[in-house]
Amino acid sequence: MALLCADKTPDQILFGNGLSHQRTPSTRDGWLVYALKRAREVDPTFPRVKPHDLRLTAASLAVSAGANVKALQRMLGHASAAMTLDVYADLFDDDLDSVAVARDQARMISSVGKRGT
Repeated sequence: MALLCADKTPDQILFGNGLSHQRTPSTRDGWLVYALKRAREVDPTFPRVKPHDLRLTAASLAVSAGANVKALQRMLGHASAAMTLDVYADLFDDDLDSVAVARDQARMISSVGKRGT
């Protein structure tokens, strides 16, 4: 790490070429195969996972956490934010509860100080 950091300023990246931040596998099979092998050693029923599954999960969790959809669109390389939401924004059950809670809170705030409420 010291060698990687030697000629860098605090705002420069350590890995990648400055154009792409995607890590390339250091072995023929890459890090995912190794990680899945280790997971199956602990739990033989661990499901098969593909890189695209991780992309789907990351995008869905980001949307659920309130990430900016336009930023997510750019990260995923989609032509439009609508495509990002249609393809990757799986609706979590808790999201429906969050919408209801937010609406209730907005209603309560808007009714503060009004007569008859």
